[in-house]
Order: sequence, then structure tokens, then C-alpha cells
Amino acid sequence: MSGLGGLNKSPNGVVIGMVQLQLPVVKTPADLAAQTEKICTMVGKARRNLPTMDLVVFPEYALHGLSMDTNSDIMCRMDGPEVAAFRKACVDNHIWGCFSIMEHNPDGYPYNVGFILDDKGELRLYYRKLHPWVPVEPWDPGDLGIPVCEGPNGSKIALIICHDGMFPEMAREAAYKGAEIMIRTAGYTAPIRHTWKITNQANAFCNLMVTASVCMCGTDGSFDSMGEGMFVNFDGTVMAEGSHRPDEIITCEVRPDLVREARAQWGVENNIYQLGHRAYVAVKGGARDCPYTYMQDMVAGQYCLPWEDTVKVTDGTVCGFPKPDRTYQPKPAEPEKKYG
Repeated sequence: MSGLGGLNKSPNGVVIGMVQLQLPVVKTPADLAAQTEKICTMVGKARRNLPTMDLVVFPEYALHGLSMDTNSDIMCRMDGPEVAAFRKACVDNHIWGCFSIMEHNPDGYPYNVGFILDDKGELRLYYRKLHPWVPVEPWDPGDLGIPVCEGPNGSKIALIICHDGMFPEMAREAAYKGAEIMIRTAGYTAPIRHTWKITNQANAFCNLMVTASVCMCGTDGSFDSMGEGMFVNFDGTVMAEGSHRPDEIITCEVRPDLVREARAQWGVENNIYQLGHRAYVAVKGGARDCPYTYMQDMVAGQYCLPWEDTVKVTDGTVCGFPKPDRTYQPKPAEPEKKYG
């Protein structure tokens, strides 16, 4: 039940709007400024569109388009004018906002960043995309894990970006850290339509979690993004789904309180609990070991597929990027930042 897209908001509800933003072409600082203004205008549209809306979400690449241009002249910083404009838009319209930027990185390629601001313009969540869409995307790998923040009406929200959602471990980690709503922003193009839908549904059901997802929309003359904002309830059913119309805002009321109820009350198919409590009918508390070889190998830094030597595409040269010579060096673990 979507509350008629949020028209009938319940006391426990959170109303979210997913913006199927028209795919832009951004090549210059002037283009960047114009697109920033467009996004701020759409924040205002969201507020006028639905007075009950708590959070408006913009897709990945909303500011930069799909050119994969790493030109430093159009890369952003969290203390830069674009983010300042988004902060002001949230304050002026009394609404939370989720935004996307390509962020300057002095140590390598830019980061693909998503962040959430509250209705006072304060930063509540900051995320760097963990799984860039290789071999197409030139972004540095995210190094901050998957943060979870407190959202409107006491909800718990996580944010992942596009290709992240193809890895079930991402949704599982978000839920394991307490997320009741997982936002997925994307720039995906039409060939991904089917897998987009089934992964949004699977990520929700396997973790008893609402998923709220949206892509860029329309064409930039080269690429066709698909829009298709969608909300999936914790039982895997689609509550609301968009079309391919650019700048349409898909809305839905979601119920974190019912997520919490299911996680506490379900026996059959409470899969995220049962993962760590195998066969609790037979053994007290269930088996608590890790029987998964790939998890053990990854922790040991030894992840290796049986067919590893046959994989043909292992860098970005097929998409015109130079072969990298810099190896990844994880940063020392730091206490996770919490906002709000």
C-alpha cells in the first residue's frame, strides 16, 4: 500500500519522491551551474507537487550527466557552490534531499558520491560508490563502507548507487547495519531494465527492507536512460513504479514501522536473521559459523574465482581508459561518521 503515492500520509509513514531527471549534457562550468539550478528548481517542484513529501531523491549523474568526463574544472567538492545550492534548496523548501556529485579526489580518479541533507541543510549521510560500473566508469573505489543515517520520522536510511545494487552483499550490509529503507540512485540505460527490476525486488525481500530506486531519464543525444523509479515493499511486492517520462516525480509512502514489525515477528523467510542462525530448530540459537568460502577468502585477501584466468576484461582499456598502474591501498579503519 503506497497511501496513494503519499497523498494520505499515516502517522508512521515516510513519503519519498524519486525524480526521473532529464539526462543532461555537462561539459563546462557554465553547464554545471545551469544543471545545479535545474536540480534546485526540481526540489521546489517536489515540494509543490506533494506537501506531505519528506525526502526528494535525485538519480546518480543528476549533476554531471553520463559523459564520464573527469575534467577537474567540473568536478565538485562538498564545500563547493553546488552543494551549497542544494543545502539552500532543502532549507527553502523545508524538505530532505538526496543528491549526486562526482567529487574531486587529490589522490586519484574522482569519487562517485551520494549524500543526504535534512530540511535544515545539514549533512546526514555521505557515501562513496563502492562498486563503479566497470569497465565503463573511471571512479575510484569507495572507501567508507555503507553508512546508515536516521531519516525523516525516525526511519533508518542507507544509500547505494547504481551497480552497487547488483551485489546482494550491498543490500545485506545496509540492512545488517539497521537500514529500513535503502535508496538506490542510478544512471542506468535501457539494456539494464530487467535486472534493475528484479534486483530491486530481491534486495527488498531478502532483507525485509523497503527499496526506493530511480534512474536518470530521457536522452542526451547519445545515451537513453530509463527513468523507472520504483518502490518495493519488504515482502518484494512493487508498491509504485514510474515510466520513462523525464522529470516525473514518482512518489510513495513507505512504512518503516512495518519493516521493524516484520523483522521482529516473522518466522518463515526472516532471511537476514536466519543467515546467522542456521537451523535453529535443530540446534539452540542456530549455527553461528561462516560456511561461505568466498567470504572467508575475501577477508583473507584471497578472493579468486575458479575461472579467474579466463576473464578477458579486467581494466578499462576497452572503454578508452589507460591501464592503471596504481594498486588499491585500503585506508586504516576509522570510526564511522554518524550524522544527526
